[in-house]
Amino acid sequence: MASRLHFNALLAPEGRRLPVERCETGPIAHVAEGMGISRATASKWANRYWRFGELGLLDRSSSPIRLRSATPGQLVKHIESMRCEHKWPASRITFEFNHVETPVTRCTTSRPLAQLGLNTRKSITPNGETSRRPQRASAGRPGRMVHLDVQKVERSPDGGGQRVHGNGSGDARAAARTRAHGVVTGCGYLHSATDGYSRLAHTEALSDGKAVTTVAFLGRAKAWFASHGITRIERVVTHDGSSCRATTFRGVVGSNRHQRIGPRTPRQKGEFERCT
Repeated sequence: MASRLHFNALLAPEGRRLPVERCETGPIAHVAEGMGISRATASKWANRYWRFGELGLLDRSSSPIRLRSATPGQLVKHIESMRCEHKWPASRITFEFNHVETPVTRCTTSRPLAQLGLNTRKSITPNGETSRRPQRASAGRPGRMVHLDVQKVERSPDGGGQRVHGNGSGDARAAARTRAHGVVTGCGYLHSATDGYSRLAHTEALSDGKAVTTVAFLGRAKAWFASHGITRIERVVTHDGSSCRATTFRGVVGSNRHQRIGPRTPRQKGEFERCT
């Protein structure tokens, strides 16, 4: 345990060596009086040094040796094994113990994890890997679920940028100078509709992502799916933006089920990005 005293304090770890050295040549009472400390304090550090050596001059931990309500060691081992093997959080480990009729609280589970250094995600996955199994959203039949989303992308300059010509090439630097001189390429909006069963996707690059544009795109997407054999759409999955909450959009969806994905939920965006 690290000392909380200042390094130059009178009875810092280095200052405690002084009464020990003086006690070898004189009485403890005279040494204590000369240093301005009590006889008991001087005797304490001298006896600790003679008994434990250099470790005796360091501060000891104030935590008790035994606790009446301490978590059993076997339980701590089970918590550690479940954390390392399954990478479960404290709430899941608590649920598993309660399921097998071993009632523990979440605090009882979290405390040993913090003491073992396993309370953070980085401690159990130092390489950054994830323990979640990727699941693919799918439907049971064509038209059962159609994903609709809008992605705002920046337009590439004429002739392409560094991804086409390479970073640091002459053409890439020319495109950067064109942008620096005030030539704005602007942004485009990719509207995409993807069937959840066949992964058949229809994408259009439009000028904006407003409700009127989205409604018109959905009508064209329905006609495009119908030309490919998907004549009935049962559910439309969209983001929670204003364009998909508009009254005109709900009118186009009609009797079909409209499911909106909440914010900060990447599953819908991932489906769209994989298709585009």
